Amino acid sequence: MSTMSVITLIALANLGFSELRGKHLHYSKFWNVGSDSKAVKLSSRTGMLILYTPAFVAGAVSLWLCFDTHDLRFLLVSSALAFHFFKRDIEVLFVHKYSGGMVLDSTILISLTYFFCSVNMIYNQHLLQGVPDPEIDLKFIGVALFLVGIVGSFYHHCILSNLRKEKSGGSDKGYKIPKGGLFGAVVCAHYFFEILTFIGISLMAQSLYPICFAIGDTCYLIGRSYATRKWYLSKFPNFPKHVKALIPFVF
Repeated sequence: MSTMSVITLIALANLGFSELRGKHLHYSKFWNVGSDSKAVKLSSRTGMLILYTPAFVAGAVSLWLCFDTHDLRFLLVSSALAFHFFKRDIEVLFVHKYSGGMVLDSTILISLTYFFCSVNMIYNQHLLQGVPDPEIDLKFIGVALFLVGIVGSFYHHCILSNLRKEKSGGSDKGYKIPKGGLFGAVVCAHYFFEILTFIGISLMAQSLYPICFAIGDTCYLIGRSYATRKWYLSKFPNFPKHVKALIPFVF
């Protein structure tokens, strides 16, 4: 697990650096940026369901198999993972509006990353059964932070969706400058709350692998948010310069 923790951290951080250098995973605004014309394309809804469903299944199955045999910390981590990815599937089906697509190789890469990282977090907690809790127990602080992340993420995804609703007499599903909520301070408010979600899970677990995943995911989303803000600046001359990428007033 220590080896996998280091590998996960390095791999996710490298994806973040790739985003900073302009080499993007092909989904959302960057689904066709520099992609091979022969690459297999998917609809956004199909691609995003592929992203999140395997990780949701991993969390749900772990709960079903281990509910009566594992401790509270394990159950909190498995429940949080299952709920997070279930929420993402619900958003894909009923909240998001789509205007682009996804490239199959990026879809598979992200889906496998979420799945294997979720399985590793669950297995890590399984291995720690019977180990005494840390002297400073942060699991309930983690639950609170997780809930803030879940609610904040859902709220800001709804804001993004409402920006792209069909207008009467036509369709207007193109990208717009997001406004409302934390979008007044950062362009990727939904990423900010996703980071809080995984920090919350890492505090529930208080073990090495979830902490490394949370750090690695933060590195990736820093790179992705930087690229997203740069994209908005290139597309919208009136984009407010005071709006940061991810962290209000800082970055």
